[in-house]
Amino acid sequence: MKIVEQIKEPVRKEMDLFESKFRDAMSSKVALLNRITHYIVNRKGKQMRPMFVFLTAKLLHNGEINERTYRGASVIELIHTATLVHDDVVDESNKRRGFFSINALWKNKIAVLVGDYLLSKGLLLSIDHGDFDLLRIISVAVREMSEGELLQIEKARRLDITEDVYYDIIRQKTATLIAACCSLGACSVKPESEDVEVFRKFGELCGMAFQIKDDLFDYGNERIGKPTGIDIKEQKMTLPLIYALNKCSKKEKSWVINSIKNHNKNKKRVKELISFVKEKGGLEYAVEKMLAFKDEALELLTAYPESEYRSALKLMVNYVVDREK
Repeated sequence: MKIVEQIKEPVRKEMDLFESKFRDAMSSKVALLNRITHYIVNRKGKQMRPMFVFLTAKLLHNGEINERTYRGASVIELIHTATLVHDDVVDESNKRRGFFSINALWKNKIAVLVGDYLLSKGLLLSIDHGDFDLLRIISVAVREMSEGELLQIEKARRLDITEDVYYDIIRQKTATLIAACCSLGACSVKPESEDVEVFRKFGELCGMAFQIKDDLFDYGNERIGKPTGIDIKEQKMTLPLIYALNKCSKKEKSWVINSIKNHNKNKKRVKELISFVKEKGGLEYAVEKMLAFKDEALELLTAYPESEYRSALKLMVNYVVDREK
């Protein structure tokens, strides 16, 4: 059985029911919108986010969940989908998970409006049922994700990212959404309990490890075999590069900065830069930090009794750092 299927197994019934609830949550009276949302639903990814919501809720509630849990999962998926649609417009990206993006098929104006529509559907789903505690969690996540993206853009212009600023960026950009999934799951079954904060932290640590793993893919992996250098081309300062910059001479540093600023589209120069980062130990350092976040997340789970839900969450954390794409 594939690892993702193993993780899904304890919440398979809930995930199947969630699919139809999520489809309903997206529906509209506008035919064009329904055509686009149908396209989105049929090209979904692994759906790790709803899995985090259901596994956390079931772990804390003796394997039981409620309608609030389903709404929490729907809200997070609606808002996550909205951000992806908007991201593709911002990045001028024509592909998403190997399929054409919304902006590629229906142009930017429609894509932005669809993103806005999904965002409002998510917020209204909480408001209509009085889930204001869930709404607060998701609203904080949306604010942080926007701030993280803007912080990254600001720093990319000046290329002055320290390791601490890098952690701030990935915490806001990536980890905050996974943190919201886990705290939503906890809050849906045990509102105002300490578990809500414990699982927010757990999700955040998973998200940090997840993003560092993503950044490492830019330097190649066993399956892909060759580095992509996409982050360098986009002038993104990631952990391996930040570490290498801290470990080099003044002359090397100015060569690195010049390469990123002025030669980031030059394949040969990007290749040289990737080799330089590897020589300086940037990859080993990033792996070490990623594993530290993973271990901290796993440590938080030890406070809870053994169950199939806890085992699935442990599998999930390990999958985050072991995945090959």
